[in-house]
Amino acid sequence: MFVPGEPTILHADLDAFYASVEQRDDPALRGRPVIVGGGVVLACSYEAKARGVRTAMGGRMARALCPDAIVVSPRMEAYSGASRAVFSVFGSVTPLVEPISIDEAFLDVSGLRRIAGPPAEIAARLRRQVADDVGLPITVGVAATKFLAKVASRVAKPDGLLVVEPGGELEFLHPLPIEVLWGVGEVTSRKLRGQGVTTVGDLAAMGAPGLESLLGKAAGRHLGALAHGRDPRRVQVGRRRRSIGAQRAMGNRPIPPERVDAVLMGLVDRVTRRMRRAGRTGRTVTLRLRFGDFSRATRSHTLARSTAETDAILAAIRLLAQAAAPLMDERGLTMLGVNVGNLDDSGGSQLELPFAGETHPIQLDSAVDEVRERYGLSAVTRATLLGRDQGLEMPMLPD
Repeated sequence: MFVPGEPTILHADLDAFYASVEQRDDPALRGRPVIVGGGVVLACSYEAKARGVRTAMGGRMARALCPDAIVVSPRMEAYSGASRAVFSVFGSVTPLVEPISIDEAFLDVSGLRRIAGPPAEIAARLRRQVADDVGLPITVGVAATKFLAKVASRVAKPDGLLVVEPGGELEFLHPLPIEVLWGVGEVTSRKLRGQGVTTVGDLAAMGAPGLESLLGKAAGRHLGALAHGRDPRRVQVGRRRRSIGAQRAMGNRPIPPERVDAVLMGLVDRVTRRMRRAGRTGRTVTLRLRFGDFSRATRSHTLARSTAETDAILAAIRLLAQAAAPLMDERGLTMLGVNVGNLDDSGGSQLELPFAGETHPIQLDSAVDEVRERYGLSAVTRATLLGRDQGLEMPMLPD
């Protein structure tokens, strides 16, 4: 049974964020199909989506589907500035804001009824304020749980507002396709649809024993709870990242080992710089791979001590890449990613005593960080990376 409560959780999600910023800043782009990014689609406007263009699609395929699309280069600083402005609006509505990414967040407005009105009015006012102050469209879902609020915002897109009223949660949820449930990806969807389960209501009717038999105990219980609208999680404020990572698309051509190594250097530089800026250290280093057949693989190694030193993490990543080299050659590499997890919030690490006037590696890293902060990222570059395109650095929320 779902026990209804007042819908006081908002899920606010900017619509086609990168593309909307481009249309906001260039009136000539409004109402026209816009693609951000040339080689790979980073984002696209709803006019382009209507023609079949999707995020992460290859640029050639996107232009074939939408020949009249206007392709613009990404402007990461503009997107970061817009995100900061939107989160400033969120903070003016309630102090209980849980960022999910640079363009979406959960907001808890419980306790604000007397001073700000009911949640539906707060959500409508939030949408107007973002439109007036930042000039961007935003969709808001309002419900009693985070899961239902996120589903509501998805259903209400683009530029909409949907409130899931108390007592109507299951009536809203059960007709929707099973893919709206967190945890239903391509493989799980195929399994469920193979059993004739196409809607959330169908899944709810299977019951716990049927779901656990088909999907396993953990997945069955998780999806069964969501299908009945149960989600006990509250909006969390001040939660820090569990990992810090970066990735780079590699195209579809054969990649020589020296090119792989150069990309890994750039990714490790980026990740460790972010870690030091956030005052974090980590122990578990992960190499992420995507292949030409769209399959994926990961390789991980846990260091003896927590660190944010570039050279220490690069050495671990190189060992993982060396071990995975036969797999890359056999299946064709299309994406490389580097991730550091098992993070320590204190930012401290066990230092080794320097001998004979040696400089500790973290001191060198810190000096390079200071130069880059003052003069730009290109002020100091590894010799191996000179003249190489290091890809885009995606904007991220502060940690």
